[in-house]
Amino acid sequence: MVEQLVNKQKKLALVGLGYVGLPIALEFAKKISVIGFDISAKRVEMMRRQEDPSRELHREDFENADIYFTADLEDLRQASFFIVAVPTPIDEYNQPDLKPLISASTTVGKVLKKGDYVVYESTVYPGCTEEDCIPVLEKESGLKFGADFKVGYSPERINPGDKVHTLTNTVKIVSGCDAESLDQIAKTYELIIQPGVHRAPNMKVAEAGKIIENTQRDVNIALMNELSIIFNRIGINTYDVIEAAGTKWNFLKFYPGLVGGHCIGVDPYYLVHKAKQKGYHAQLIDAGRFINDSMGRYIAKLTVKKILAADKNLSQSRVLVMGFTFKENVADVRNSKVADIIYELQSYRVNVDVVDPYADPEEVMREYKIELKDKPSGKYDAVIVAVAHHEYREMKESDFTVISEKRGIIVDVKGLYLGHIKNLDYWSL
Repeated sequence: MVEQLVNKQKKLALVGLGYVGLPIALEFAKKISVIGFDISAKRVEMMRRQEDPSRELHREDFENADIYFTADLEDLRQASFFIVAVPTPIDEYNQPDLKPLISASTTVGKVLKKGDYVVYESTVYPGCTEEDCIPVLEKESGLKFGADFKVGYSPERINPGDKVHTLTNTVKIVSGCDAESLDQIAKTYELIIQPGVHRAPNMKVAEAGKIIENTQRDVNIALMNELSIIFNRIGINTYDVIEAAGTKWNFLKFYPGLVGGHCIGVDPYYLVHKAKQKGYHAQLIDAGRFINDSMGRYIAKLTVKKILAADKNLSQSRVLVMGFTFKENVADVRNSKVADIIYELQSYRVNVDVVDPYADPEEVMREYKIELKDKPSGKYDAVIVAVAHHEYREMKESDFTVISEKRGIIVDVKGLYLGHIKNLDYWSL
């Protein structure tokens, strides 16, 4: 398979061209012939114009790439090696939503041929590839897994906005359904992964390896968030405490904050779901998720308390929220927990303005029914800096004074201005 891909006798198809799929497709397209498939014709047209709908990649990233973008199922029939990189979100009850994954499996199954390979990159619970995806491939193709086609799992490790830890310089986990598939899948990814790959013994191990990467971070951040609540009541700053504790060599420097996005804020729920299927309640993971999911409301309530302590009428108060994306310096607003701050403030009848230099106003309105302003207007009783965008890191107290009322409040979620705000009422996690 690898030899035929390299000689361009066979093609690789990337199914799902979002934050994960498009960078992978373009990297492979520098080495082999690639079909980039997405169900959105609008997105496909943008990529044909060398535009990244996610605004992560630049025009030069599309250059010298042997890739054909399409939304036509018939074009997929030309491929022999399929990589599925579609979202795996949760529903309103925090249960895994496998609809995109099952839909993509159905699509691939319709064009699958004998001898083909299918590799999943979407983050799932251990066993999902074998229990949920492969049966769909068999049903749609009429082929027999193992005998007629091979399957593997290689979890994505793309970090949006990170220009240091990139796709090509980060070790990749790979797995296959047997020794032959593991070898061929590993050699295929080695075409683009500079440090090489880690060959997991089976697909369940690879799935679990990915999901605990984010679960570990989630639980550690939850600990810091809980500590920040405790330290706030004691009257000390969490960042000062972390700096002090961090002088010991084995202290792990995690920081409090909002935990949203499509990975850390979602993946642990997949593991909790699988644990329940196996008769175990994942207490620590579940508790961490509860703490992190409640932080937006906690920040809003503390802001309200500070407004009231300043003898101001809530319904006449104005609050500016700076930043809406789920992390700094990206346009991604999926599962943004900043929305929780805004909704909670609005429940107290506070007037809220929101600005963000990266987020798409139309997308924010469509997904959250929240209006983004072009810029701040007038003066505010409180300013909440929710996301550590580069633009916000450069701000000085004088910048906040211009847009703040007397006895103005600065809520610094990320601790950007600790020690630098002297005249305004300052608070951070």
